[in-house]
Amino acid sequence: MKRKTKSEGNIVEIFSIPEELKEVKLPLFLTKIQAGFPSPAEDYIDQKLDLNEYAIKHPSATFFVRVNGESMINAGIFHNDLLIVDRSLQPQNNSIIIANLDGELTVKRFSKKRNKYYLVAENENFPDIEVNGDRNFEVWGVATFVLHSLRNI
Repeated sequence: MKRKTKSEGNIVEIFSIPEELKEVKLPLFLTKIQAGFPSPAEDYIDQKLDLNEYAIKHPSATFFVRVNGESMINAGIFHNDLLIVDRSLQPQNNSIIIANLDGELTVKRFSKKRNKYYLVAENENFPDIEVNGDRNFEVWGVATFVLHSLRNI
């Protein structure tokens, strides 16, 4: 199911996960891939990986959102990326969260400094937002994974 939100916020679309999650087992090589000098490749697959099992720990509490904007680029979250969000997790200091702030959805780093709470952008062009009693604030969930195409970077 897909639901549109206001386009002036940081979140453009929300996707729920279908009840009938299908297992899709893909090849997984247990040999790690070198990011430096190449190593000899293995000629066999060690096991199969289900991406649902790997990335979605609580299916009934998990949803996807599409990101709009550039406020989180230094955290590796770019315009049009998909975030996997888990509503069952409690935000910790420095968690990346999806929040409803004054009626608009946003993705920011949750930060506690000197008994005050802030939503912090990961881009120096965006100011921190203090969350106080004057703001309508609700945490929708904690981002656990980001999905983006390497062709768009």
